[in-house]
Amino acid sequence: MRKIKKLAAIALTGAMALSMAACGGSNTSTTAASGNTEGGSTAASKDTTADNTQAASETKTPRHEGSEPRTIKIGTWYDIYYDSTHKDIHDDPSVSDEELAQKNFDALKRVEEKYNVRIEYVNLTYDGVQESINTSVLAGKPDCDIYLTEPAFGIPAVANGYATNLEEVLPADADILTNQNYLTTININGLKGTYFMLPVGGESVPGSSYVLSFNKKMLDDAGLENPNDLYARGEWTWDKWREYLIKLTKDSDGDGVTDVYGFGSRYDWLFEYLNMSNGTAVASSDKENLSSKEVGETLDFIYNMYNVDHVARPWNEDDWNDNQNCYINGSVACWFSQAWIVDSNKDADAGLEEIWCPMPIGPSGNKDTNARKNSASGAAYFIAKGVEDPYLVYCVFQDYKDYYGDDFEQRDYVNDWWHNNALTEANYDVMYYCGEKTGVDLWNAIGVDYQFPLLLKGEQTAAQFQETNKQLVQTALDNMFK
Repeated sequence: MRKIKKLAAIALTGAMALSMAACGGSNTSTTAASGNTEGGSTAASKDTTADNTQAASETKTPRHEGSEPRTIKIGTWYDIYYDSTHKDIHDDPSVSDEELAQKNFDALKRVEEKYNVRIEYVNLTYDGVQESINTSVLAGKPDCDIYLTEPAFGIPAVANGYATNLEEVLPADADILTNQNYLTTININGLKGTYFMLPVGGESVPGSSYVLSFNKKMLDDAGLENPNDLYARGEWTWDKWREYLIKLTKDSDGDGVTDVYGFGSRYDWLFEYLNMSNGTAVASSDKENLSSKEVGETLDFIYNMYNVDHVARPWNEDDWNDNQNCYINGSVACWFSQAWIVDSNKDADAGLEEIWCPMPIGPSGNKDTNARKNSASGAAYFIAKGVEDPYLVYCVFQDYKDYYGDDFEQRDYVNDWWHNNALTEANYDVMYYCGEKTGVDLWNAIGVDYQFPLLLKGEQTAAQFQETNKQLVQTALDNMFK
């Protein structure tokens, strides 16, 4: 079994407490509700929900008492395994880790018996999930008990009252409101309550965790130090990164034309991760922050990369993927990477040696408090408003996702695919480290077309970009949180 390894060169957080939740583990936690560290509401009980909370506490482990099992439907836009329609682990045609698949299948059977329920995934298609939420939940008769959502439509659904506030139906010591050993959440400033559910596990940390990647040979040829060593000493800053990019940009064949750029990748990742490294965000609440000084510093840095220092490979408006994958042909020395990108481009087969590192710290950023991954970019579940016995639904979902049977070492297992596609264990540790500290920025999920190429081509300054887009962002947030 592959256990998670901590990044040795960087100070990381200690081990989490392993107390059990009322409907999750083998013991009942007596921990009081506490605030969630990711940004918003606390799990403190309210006067209007005291009766619900007390009733849930007295119920402890609920069970459907009907003569026939209750079917709990989970609406998704792709096939997920396993549910009660499956008879064998090989019903998943792509199963590879049979031991892990069996654990998931056994967890399903255990939950069916424990709660007298059936679990059924319903592939509604991507548009169908949104339509189902907006019609059936609005009508008070949800098609599904639980929906898998993305920020672009999940957050508006919550803002419009289509999701169950778990603080109103769960006991105060429920896992998601306290220790989050089984399920964690995303709290959005401007939305009071706890709505989203994300299963906890080793793969949830490196997933959607992007890192800066350097071509190792180019670093070595330029006599540049490993950025991770600078980061550990607190010296990996925007200014230092700029020095690296300038030195790595060159005309390698002497024809007077730059053919190797210091940086080349997607502007959305560049903007998002620079903001996080500068301690800021564009849309982390119901009020726009695009017009702030800190976001202005990010935009200035990007403008200078493309139009002053000329260390960024010119943006290819005709081929989005070319911007993402240009590193593979050696035309850039630094780019954004992730395990799925390495796998897609077969970096190992190309013999490419890479050094992954965290983002450098911006002038308004703080290494200890900066977010290192945007949790608004992933998917999360919520329980639909109006379903019967949402406390039962929550407990079923939590126990169903506890395929590791309270074995937290198994929970934190990360399969070899992640390690192999990080290319080295040091790179994997960086990716895991970056995934441990999350924040929320909805900037790219609110439907605003920022026209970034205008900034990249020098047709707008940072200040003009802010002035042009700030009201668009605020209007989008007003529509989202209305």
